Amino acid sequence: MRNFAIRYGFLLLLLAIIVFFTIMEPAFMSLRSMVFVFQSVSITAILALGVTATLVVGGFDLSIGSVAASSMMAASYAMVIWGAGSVEAVALCLALGLAVGFFNGVLVVYARVPDLLATLGTMFLLLGLQLIPTAGRSIAKGMMLPDGSTAEGAFDPGFLFLGRHRLYDILPVSVLIMLVLALVIWFFLEFTRWGRVMYAIGSNELASRLAGAPVNRYKIAAYMISGFSASIGGILLAARVGRGDVSSGNNLLLDAVAAALIGFAVLGAAKPNAFGTLVGAIFVGVLLQGMTMMNAPYYTQDFVKGAVLVIALVFTFSLTKAARN
Repeated sequence: MRNFAIRYGFLLLLLAIIVFFTIMEPAFMSLRSMVFVFQSVSITAILALGVTATLVVGGFDLSIGSVAASSMMAASYAMVIWGAGSVEAVALCLALGLAVGFFNGVLVVYARVPDLLATLGTMFLLLGLQLIPTAGRSIAKGMMLPDGSTAEGAFDPGFLFLGRHRLYDILPVSVLIMLVLALVIWFFLEFTRWGRVMYAIGSNELASRLAGAPVNRYKIAAYMISGFSASIGGILLAARVGRGDVSSGNNLLLDAVAAALIGFAVLGAAKPNAFGTLVGAIFVGVLLQGMTMMNAPYYTQDFVKGAVLVIALVFTFSLTKAARN
């Protein structure tokens, strides 16, 4: 029974919550409600998948929220102020994410700064840097620039397509991107040689070095994957809101970290994994959607997310360790 609870307990808990909310509010299981759940967690899940890559190699990335926010501001700045197109804006954001990931990896691997401190420093660096070009203002069409001129550019319709369009009027493009990215990272980590090496590094870095694995390169690559994922999240966020809002990325970090850690408990994995991360993000989305439909006060949401995280960690560490003993 203990092994069954470890392996399937969290999924059963998710099922029980869905049944409960459906009984209390039948509209909860409608197609529109489910699509909204997936859309609401798509950006969080994409960032969480990046965090998962760093957790696999024994690291941690606290800068993902600021990378997403900086990407959102960079895309907005490129189109509204520089007059760039959607392709250039997307390319700029992806390059920014990869560059930040490389910078984090170098700090951790070669400067030997602990990952939490290195990515925390990067987080504050980006949070300040993104405000400098516009003197702390959000970016929108027709905004007044610091030099007194007016921005003449606008968001490209092709760019807004990424955040607002629904395929067949049902499936948001952002959800499709989330599912594709989750599938790619899941396959990469579970079924490729590179993914297995990354897990080996996270399990025992010294043994991996002695076995001849290029540990430094793999760790840097993991942070670059995290930065790349975070930049995709920032692109989708900018495409959804249609402006460069300086406060839009504030809650992304905590939600993404919660989803990645909850993923440890899915199917008793007790390790970072892409499938568990996706389920963790959906779990949080289901909770928040159900609470919203039942008119629960907004200020209880963080408490509920914290309680879910604690339960997931108990499933992951206490019960798993007890079963092994």
